[in-house]
Amino acid sequence: MKNSSQKSFNHLKGKRILINAGPTQENIDPVRFISNHSSGKMGIAIADAAADAGADVELILGPVQIVPKSKNIKVIRVVSAASMAVECISRFKTCDIAILAAAVADFTPETISDKKIKKGDGDLVIRLKPTTDIAAELGRMKRQDQFIAGFALETDNEIENARAKLLRKNMDIIVLNSLKDKGAGFGHDTNRITIIDRYNNIDKFGLKSKDEAARDILGKIISLA
Repeated sequence: MKNSSQKSFNHLKGKRILINAGPTQENIDPVRFISNHSSGKMGIAIADAAADAGADVELILGPVQIVPKSKNIKVIRVVSAASMAVECISRFKTCDIAILAAAVADFTPETISDKKIKKGDGDLVIRLKPTTDIAAELGRMKRQDQFIAGFALETDNEIENARAKLLRKNMDIIVLNSLKDKGAGFGHDTNRITIIDRYNNIDKFGLKSKDEAARDILGKIISLA
């Protein structure tokens, strides 16, 4: 089985893989921003596993404190959803596989104050506007020889919501995380994933290290790409 698995991973050698990971930060003023709890650990684990398998990896990485172990990964640091969208969209046309593991902000402030907003007596209202939907943009751009893997973090109707996202954004597989699973999701070194593919096959995996989960994800990609 080990030799068979290794032979499968050799199929990634020379493949151009684009990965995004981590959160984004959407500035409100010079000292405040909107973000989320993503650590970037899952996306970085995938990048390391792909590089170890011989892939040519570009990692678009949001503002996190950790970096890949592999020195063969080209890391492009970004902060905002807009900057992550620019990098992903501009690089997608030259990649074979895109793995969208980042927790990109869905909304960003309409205006950013150039001075710190002072506390007043009343409420503070911040108007938000949608950010670019990176997965949807890449799904529209995707050629037949390209493969897109996306992620979905759900709190209810997990399978149905993830499947709908896969179809709506023209992905090939989607990796589902549930906030209901102990030890999975943001910040943990472990993850429990479910992978849904374009043929409506559903593969459920037990709680594993994110390094092991990364290999499960790449194994599924190899089986379909």
